Amino acid sequence: MEESEDLAERIARQALAGRGARYAGEVRALLDAALEVMRRRGTASRPRVADIVAASGLSNEAFYRHFRSKDALVAAILEDGAARLCGYLAHRMAKEPAPEDKVHRWVEGVLSQAMDEETAATTLAVMWNAQSVGEGFLSGPPSTAGLLAELLREPYGELGSENPELDASLAAHATMGRLADHLWRRTPPTGADVDHITRFCLRTVAPRGAYE
Repeated sequence: MEESEDLAERIARQALAGRGARYAGEVRALLDAALEVMRRRGTASRPRVADIVAASGLSNEAFYRHFRSKDALVAAILEDGAARLCGYLAHRMAKEPAPEDKVHRWVEGVLSQAMDEETAATTLAVMWNAQSVGEGFLSGPPSTAGLLAELLREPYGELGSENPELDASLAAHATMGRLADHLWRRTPPTGADVDHITRFCLRTVAPRGAYE
C-alpha cells in the first residue's frame, strides 16, 4: 500500500511540475507580448487586454489565470524590468574594486536606459503605462528607485556615509528622475551627463574633488 501511495505522489508531482513549466511559459509570453505592444504604442494609447492576448497567441483564460487585471500585468512588467536592471547593474559594479567606480558604473548603467533608441522607447512606454496604476519610477512600494538604491548602500558605506541607506535612496531617486527627463525629452544622456551625475552622487559622501 505504501508503494502505491509513493507512486501516486510521484505521478502527482510530475504532473504539477509539467503544469508549472507550462504556466511559467504563459506568463513570460504575456509579459513579452505586453512589453512589445506598449513599445509600439508608446505614449499614444494604452493597450487593452485583448491586444496583449492577441500578441501573445494565448487566450483570455490564460491571461486571467495569472493576472487579475491589466494593471496587475503592468505592475509585473515593472517588477520584472527592475529585477533585470538590478542584475545588470550589479554585474557591472562587481567589476570595479573602488567604491567611487562602482557608483560611476551604477549611474552609467541607469542612464543607459535612455541612450539606445529602442530601449528608451520601451522604458518610456512602461513608465507611462505604470503611472496609471500608481507604480511609476518615483513611487512604490517598492519603487524602482528603491530597489536600485540597495545597490549603492555598500559603496556608500565604504565611502564613509553616516547613513548609507538614506544617501543611496536620495541618489537613486535623483538619478531616476533625471532618467525620466531624458526619456520624456527624447534626449540621450552624454558621457558628460554621466560624469556630472556621478559627481553629484558622490559629493555628499566623498571629499570634494575625489571624483573630479
